Amino acid sequence: MAFTFFFRDLTPLEHAVRFLIVAASGRSRVRIWDAGCAMGQEPYTLGILLAEQMNQFAFRNVTISATDYDEPLLKVLREGVYPRDELQRIPTELFAKYFQPNGKEGHYQVVDAIRERIQAQHHDLLSLQPCGSGFSLVVCKNVLLHFQPDQRCDVIRMFHGAMEPGAIFVTEHTQKMPDEVGHLFEQLVSDSQVFRKREVPA
Repeated sequence: MAFTFFFRDLTPLEHAVRFLIVAASGRSRVRIWDAGCAMGQEPYTLGILLAEQMNQFAFRNVTISATDYDEPLLKVLREGVYPRDELQRIPTELFAKYFQPNGKEGHYQVVDAIRERIQAQHHDLLSLQPCGSGFSLVVCKNVLLHFQPDQRCDVIRMFHGAMEPGAIFVTEHTQKMPDEVGHLFEQLVSDSQVFRKREVPA
């Protein structure tokens, strides 16, 4: 299990949200896939960033499919309850706005407005079967580095096929886009692994 926490590696997520909001303006549905979501810190962070940038009516059109292979991790995500010491990196104003005591001493739960946008699903990336289609944003960080090079390329091709035209793809900063699939995406910023889907002949 990759170590993670709320608001980790924030820069690429902020870039992705910025590009996504422009591309999704006026949409009646915005689908996002966070693959390898662990205990939910990343999809909840993404949800908070979007809620801060979108009006409440537009935010209700957002669905984040949060997937992982490890069912016990998904149980934590579904509950959305975390000990206070794991929430220290969250800016004070955002913590007050998006977390509430849940009755268990020292623990806080993500508010319903964010939790309702998250759909937790068990999923094996190496099945090469996407959890859905028409995604405007796919985030897969701290997962691909655990795969063999050929597996990594196959999973990225699968993501490409599950994304709508012009969708955004984010991966970990330690992993460069493999040459074998580089033609499928264009890099949007120089300081992060944030890409836009290219349309390529079948």
